[in-house]
Amino acid sequence: MLRILCLALCSLLTGMRADPGALLRLGMDIMNQVQSAMDESHILEKMAAEAGKKQPGMKPIKGITNLKVKDVQLPVITLNFVPGVGIFQCVSTGMTITGKSFMGGNMEIIVALNITATNWLLRDEETGLPVFKSEGCEVILVNVKTNLPSNMLPKMVNKFLDSTLHKVLPGLMCPAIDAVLVYVNRKWTNLSDPMPVGQMGTVKYVLMSTPATTASYIQLDFSPVVQQQKGKTIKLADAGEALAFPEGYAKGSSQLLLPATFLSAELALLQKSFHVNIQDTMIGELPPQTTETLARFIPEVAVAYPKSKPLTTQIKIKKPPKVTMKTGKSLLHLHGTLEMFAARRRGQAPMSLLLLEVHFNLKVQYSVHENQLQMATSLDRLLSLSRKSSSIGNFNERELTGFITSYLEEAYIPVVNDVLQVGLPLPDFPAMNYNLAELDIVENALMLDLKLG
Repeated sequence: MLRILCLALCSLLTGMRADPGALLRLGMDIMNQVQSAMDESHILEKMAAEAGKKQPGMKPIKGITNLKVKDVQLPVITLNFVPGVGIFQCVSTGMTITGKSFMGGNMEIIVALNITATNWLLRDEETGLPVFKSEGCEVILVNVKTNLPSNMLPKMVNKFLDSTLHKVLPGLMCPAIDAVLVYVNRKWTNLSDPMPVGQMGTVKYVLMSTPATTASYIQLDFSPVVQQQKGKTIKLADAGEALAFPEGYAKGSSQLLLPATFLSAELALLQKSFHVNIQDTMIGELPPQTTETLARFIPEVAVAYPKSKPLTTQIKIKKPPKVTMKTGKSLLHLHGTLEMFAARRRGQAPMSLLLLEVHFNLKVQYSVHENQLQMATSLDRLLSLSRKSSSIGNFNERELTGFITSYLEEAYIPVVNDVLQVGLPLPDFPAMNYNLAELDIVENALMLDLKLG
């Protein structure tokens, strides 16, 4: 017990050194998957099958020979959170024990029982993963029926049942609790594995400290590692305020909180993918992308190019993308350059006409598809437009505001949305289907209200 307390305290103190970059709150709705874990793993049936086998070093049970266990009932599992500890587990089940009795006949005992244990939730120091460890397993007899002639020898039979069953059942059933926890712990295995963001890098959800247990939920604090393909780690910006779950969610429900700073770091992996070189003359509803069209806004273009030439446009994002969030609205800020080139004779490089610095916002809508966070954008507004260089002389770049705005909407945003289809990975924890989550944009973060169906 002392060792477990020390591990928990030390891990907790270690985790307090930095603010989390993502929060996961697991309510009883999610943790009740222990029920399915016991069903899937068929632990009780396996324990029953092993009961009749002679095990090395196992002493024979006094008064019973040819011991067998059969007809194991489907367990009913009740879980309760224990603040600061983990989960108290009660498994209610029943079974039939058969064998040869000390009185010489066939014996059959039908037992209803509860198996109880406290499951500590810790952080494994070697792997950094959450891990359950069982402590204080007890077996409580709820009801016992037997074909032994208790009406003839009540004291002897009752003493036999009481002493024998209390000795046999803990050794028979308590290993089932440990076996189920091994099964559950195995489902956490992939939690901290690096997950790809397209071909540009990876995201890894690293558990900061021992998960914190309250009366209503278990909370996991993550320090996500966002890493470029070549190995450089992208540092999360300082959020300025402590990350915390907003109020108003049902008690005991489960949520995932992803701050804007974390999403910004993930999108920084895609920054170079947002660079584009657009050579299409006809784009959507836009007028032809030629020097003749550009001359409508900048007369100097017509002087330099009396004969219309196709335009090529190059957009580069010069600063890492930044996500901001206010309640109900999320924006993606992009700062970069937009350069237009006029085609020249074959074999000659296109001529740069103008180079503009641009800053614009995109409205972001979030969804989940195949357990990946998806983003779809639309233009919010063009915030600034300034001339950096020009080969066609001075001109008033404000005259280009409408033209550039339409160009971004029709030509550039579809490219951004194509890039964003790679999706952003979500924490891989036991059997969670994020596709059912309800998404809500809150102050400085995206909230996923997790549902099981």
